[in-house]
Amino acid sequence: MESERQTRKKRIDPLLKGLGWKIVPFNPGRPLGFYENCAIEEFPTDHGPADYALCVHGRIVSVVEAKKLTLGPQNVLTQAQRYSRGLSGGPYNFDGHYVPFLYSTNGEVIWFQDVRHSLSRSRQIHQFHTPAALKEMLERNFQDCCDWFQSNANTHPRLRPYQIEANNEIENAIAERKRKMLVAMATEQARLSR
Repeated sequence: MESERQTRKKRIDPLLKGLGWKIVPFNPGRPLGFYENCAIEEFPTDHGPADYALCVHGRIVSVVEAKKLTLGPQNVLTQAQRYSRGLSGGPYNFDGHYVPFLYSTNGEVIWFQDVRHSLSRSRQIHQFHTPAALKEMLERNFQDCCDWFQSNANTHPRLRPYQIEANNEIENAIAERKRKMLVAMATEQARLSR
């Protein structure tokens, strides 16, 4: 049976490396600025060491909780949340979470949560994010995007009323942090052929 350490070395480390993360051990003598695009192993928190702390531009932006292959990672995301709450002193604070992005994985299944907004829910993802993707997510202002929708109504003169209504409902769903939507509408060609 594969231990958690074996799972980390055999399965999780290669996943992280393949996406541009350098796996390094924690060194208390080195400042965070030294760790550029690094997955720092056994990073200390007030609630015990995080299996990995992902560091971009000298800032911890994520913690990863690793479990052995035989355990499902969805139910252990709470451990990553606990580590996030134990990393005070950094530049972030999202309702007591001091790291915005959380992962839990057994090397085959990866769960992710963005804790910056109360409506964000954890979800299974295909792979870890790259350092550039996490940086871009941090720089994106979701509320500004939603505000843009509100101040730039889609009133194109060729749109039908039902198209405008569908567009508005999609924008509302996005603002409510919904990730799945189904829109079924007849194409113009189908409407004309009736």
